[in-house]
Amino acid sequence: MSSHRKVPMTRTSNLFNTILQSFSMGIGDYMRSKYAESGVDVKKRGIEYFREALNNLFPEAFCVISRDPDIPGYGLVTHIDGAGSKPVQAYLHWRETGEIGWFKGLAQDALAMNLDDIICVGAVPINFVDYIAVNPLRVDKDGVLKALCDGFRECLSLLDGLGIKILFSGGETADLPDQIKTLDVAVTMNGRVDLSKAISGDGVKPGNVIIGFRSGGKTKYERRENSGIMCNGITLARLCLMDKIYQEKYPEIVEAFGGKRKYYGKFKFDDYLDELGMTVGEAILSPTRFYAPVILRILERFRENITGLVHNTGGGLTKCLRIGRKIHYIKDNLFEPDPIFKIIQRESEESWAAMYENYNMGVGFEVITSPEVADDIISLSERYGLEAKVIGRCERSYEGNKLTIKSLYGVFQYPL
Repeated sequence: MSSHRKVPMTRTSNLFNTILQSFSMGIGDYMRSKYAESGVDVKKRGIEYFREALNNLFPEAFCVISRDPDIPGYGLVTHIDGAGSKPVQAYLHWRETGEIGWFKGLAQDALAMNLDDIICVGAVPINFVDYIAVNPLRVDKDGVLKALCDGFRECLSLLDGLGIKILFSGGETADLPDQIKTLDVAVTMNGRVDLSKAISGDGVKPGNVIIGFRSGGKTKYERRENSGIMCNGITLARLCLMDKIYQEKYPEIVEAFGGKRKYYGKFKFDDYLDELGMTVGEAILSPTRFYAPVILRILERFRENITGLVHNTGGGLTKCLRIGRKIHYIKDNLFEPDPIFKIIQRESEESWAAMYENYNMGVGFEVITSPEVADDIISLSERYGLEAKVIGRCERSYEGNKLTIKSLYGVFQYPL
């Protein structure tokens, strides 16, 4: 899986990408975004219908916390998420190479997307089950299941060595040739939290600082460099980067919709780009980072100072808007976006405002805390090789939660 073709990349500059501009994203801009055109609603409109039915003790918390019916003073957190459309990219690699190992990394994606979400409320993981839906007429089901099993086993061993024990309690494999074109991989995870120590989000207040943790690069507990993309925005990445020849060879990897959902990229999956330091396909499939080993240590030492935790998945750098009340989040000291995000923006011509809403843009996790412990938190993170810094602060808002991003590519305000 390491062979590749090296492709020279010209570092073109776009005048509009280098001029600092003020920008307030409106509904028309969102509807024109390339990500929305690909059929993905980053705002997940419609989920509000379920809110009144939820048994949620802390409405401002990152995840739903329900009261544990058996253990007084404790809450339960149940979370489900998957690897997004990364399985489609892994399928493409397998079809091109015959190497089933491309599917193994999806296990880490599915685990990390759940584990790093439930720790945002201070929960400790208990167990998980998987859900794997396949089209057995197109996919080597036995090979995929073995690869994923190997991936789960490696992840659990890594986490166990870092002090995190999670039980694997089985799952479900569904053969759905009429419903699934290739495959889908998801995980449901349970956690438990002491309600007196839950990170409820309602403690976020003006004067707090926001510490950002890098999504790209390589930590001490990882074996290879990560592009930083995690599991969100993969649909747009595939469409704008992968050569249209793949759609012609494997029409099942994309659903044409009104002529909009088509591959229009110029890269082969094994094209090596110097600016990435890896192939384009490897960058798209870079597994979602585990932040839990670091964040749980931070919670052990600084829980009383921490008012909010945010895993920047769907919604990108606007994810913070879901916690707290009447807070103006200001992010004006961000990391420079990892190369994968710049390439996606360049090739798709997506607006920078939408990029910061679709992708983590180099900041995979955020800790909101009182400023006096910020340096200690950053120092602890760096012991794991995980780069962190203060990326912003919290001020009071009189209009509900809002976010201002001041970046190299403009000043953007959210929500719409």
